[in-house]
Amino acid sequence: MHAFARRLPDTLSPRAIFEHLDRFVIGQERAKRALAIAAYNHMRRVGLRGAPRPAASAGLLKKSNVLLIGPTGCGKTHLARHLATALDVPFAVVDATEYTEAGYHGRDVEQMVTELLLAADQDAEACGRGIIFIDEVDKIARRTHGAHTGAGARDIGGEGVQQSLLKLLEGREVFVPLSHAQGFARQDFVTVDTTDILFICAGTFSDLRPAPGEERALGFNRRACGEGAPAARIGARELCEFGMLAEFVGRLPVIVELEPLGEDEMLEILTTPPDSIVREFRERLALDGVAVEFETAALRRVVEHANRRGLGARALRGILEEVMGDVMFRAPELDDDRLLIDEAFVVEQLAALSG
Repeated sequence: MHAFARRLPDTLSPRAIFEHLDRFVIGQERAKRALAIAAYNHMRRVGLRGAPRPAASAGLLKKSNVLLIGPTGCGKTHLARHLATALDVPFAVVDATEYTEAGYHGRDVEQMVTELLLAADQDAEACGRGIIFIDEVDKIARRTHGAHTGAGARDIGGEGVQQSLLKLLEGREVFVPLSHAQGFARQDFVTVDTTDILFICAGTFSDLRPAPGEERALGFNRRACGEGAPAARIGARELCEFGMLAEFVGRLPVIVELEPLGEDEMLEILTTPPDSIVREFRERLALDGVAVEFETAALRRVVEHANRRGLGARALRGILEEVMGDVMFRAPELDDDRLLIDEAFVVEQLAALSG
């Protein structure tokens, strides 16, 4: 066993990474396991390459970039953010729709690394070990209507961005501008090697899978997702038919599908994690000397309303902010130092908001 492998701290084991994610992310067990394994292998690979005498196996270990597929509000960004916390590495979130093919008006893909460089306090070495989370990656699918390969037409915000990202995902030295405002003026830049940057891409790919009971033709085949029937796993073929380049998909070897959150999981998101929304509201009101408690039935009403909006866990905070708006406004003036938020109060507030 290589010396670095013996020195690798227990805190970087896949189980320890999974348990850290499990504290903050409700549900999505398979996604947490897959991310824990990918992150562990990534850190071991980085460690082997950075050892005084790199082992021969360092060159054999390839980067395990990840593609997360799931509906909005299911926890894709949340997973990636807490993964970076577990690994204690710089972390940057970027939106794929902001970028265009090189040479056109818009942001070049190298500026993704600029975001990470800023998160690393301009430390290029630390930046080279960080994580870049690319959201909305499904929005850069090929949109040209020419040949199947896309030849003969320009798609500067779709296929062109995928092509520009290939070198970053694979890993090579790139010239990275030191600020967002530079654009094409590359007077001030730093060289960053992206070989050891872990890329986590995410998208809803909402048109890829048929809804329950709906049939959809894919080429000469037809698939149906009947009620209660297990849906087929999304693979490279389906992603390429969706409009992703085969070269792009090939650089994302770990494909993880996240499931929509159920009501019980949404309720747990409100109350259980250390940074849960309910705990935040308790802390806010405690600053004004008010101790607040929430009935479970009241929180279930919030969850039901969030499900009707169809935004997943992302809707929970907005709804609770609306429900608690009047309470937060009057909190410094309240005579009572204890407050109970019951089901009737939530129903009344939601009815007023809907009306």
